[in-house]
Amino acid sequence: MAVLKITFTKTKRDRLAQVLWLLNWVSVITGVTLFSLGLFLKVEILKRKEVMSDDIYPVPNMLIGVGLAACGINFLGGKICYDCVDTTKFLRWKLIMLPYIICTFFFTFCILVGALMCCFMHHELERSLYLGLHSAMRHYKDTDIPGRCYLKRTVDLLQLQFQCCGNGGYRDWFHVQWINNRYLDMTKSEVLDRLRNNIQGKYLMDSVPFSCCNAYSPRPCIQHQVTNNSAHHNYDYQTEELNLWQRGCRQALLEYYTNIMQSISIIVIMIWLFELFVLTGVRYLQTAMENVVQLGDPDSESDGWILENSLSETARYNFNIIKNLGKCCHVGDDPNIDVPDPNQGERVQETGPLRQIPLAK
Repeated sequence: MAVLKITFTKTKRDRLAQVLWLLNWVSVITGVTLFSLGLFLKVEILKRKEVMSDDIYPVPNMLIGVGLAACGINFLGGKICYDCVDTTKFLRWKLIMLPYIICTFFFTFCILVGALMCCFMHHELERSLYLGLHSAMRHYKDTDIPGRCYLKRTVDLLQLQFQCCGNGGYRDWFHVQWINNRYLDMTKSEVLDRLRNNIQGKYLMDSVPFSCCNAYSPRPCIQHQVTNNSAHHNYDYQTEELNLWQRGCRQALLEYYTNIMQSISIIVIMIWLFELFVLTGVRYLQTAMENVVQLGDPDSESDGWILENSLSETARYNFNIIKNLGKCCHVGDDPNIDVPDPNQGERVQETGPLRQIPLAK
């Protein structure tokens, strides 16, 4: 029994074809939208690629690829639906429509996958930001090394723009040497003692870069000796609100990109529902037109459906096809095929030569 069967008259079929022609052109616009969203997301990631790893590039690439595919598939679908108004023109597309519908179904599935990737990539995004920011902070001081000389400017602009400090907080700067050795006075015993006291020979101190300073604080920025109360007048770093940004840059960037991803995922899911609606209409048009061709009367009524049989019967039918294909493959892999039988000659001698059966007159 057909699933969701609908009877179409000649007028309804023509109207359905015209509506689907228009919707396929709208779908071309949605494909451009998907491509634009993927391109926008990739540009936003490339802006801060120095503080991110390469784990999240598949998401914008997926959206860009699906968007380009949507433009081509829906352009072809519009041409097919336009020709379905005329039965004679439909015959040119009869053998192509079912493969087209199958390809479009997998294409709409890819749209759904792209939306889910945007929704559930929070962990990968956080890991990417953690590794990228950790590497950028370690090389913050390498202003004289080619390929890393821009990292100081990148990190400073990032902390100023997003009003953040460090990876998870301002204390992260206490565990990295962010001042280049050429700016350290090696004649001072204090500097030498700090270098000797560290196992890795790093110059560590309880200080942060200037970009960590909170511009809205009424007090002048305290960026050096942050944990030394005696170094500053009327100051207690444990009780007083520091004039440094308290939020880490990983959290700030995570919130920024999560908002972008959530907005994109909502748009992509809406596009997926729209594409699924168009695909359903094309399936009805294809089955209805095939039934008209079988009836031989272009003006007669015809039935259209989603599945010709029930879901269980369709699944069983497809399973049997796959099973038969598997049997064919096993027959072809038999190692004893085309191997001569060594006892064949002996059997011929025992039975004697084959006799020709006389034909009846």
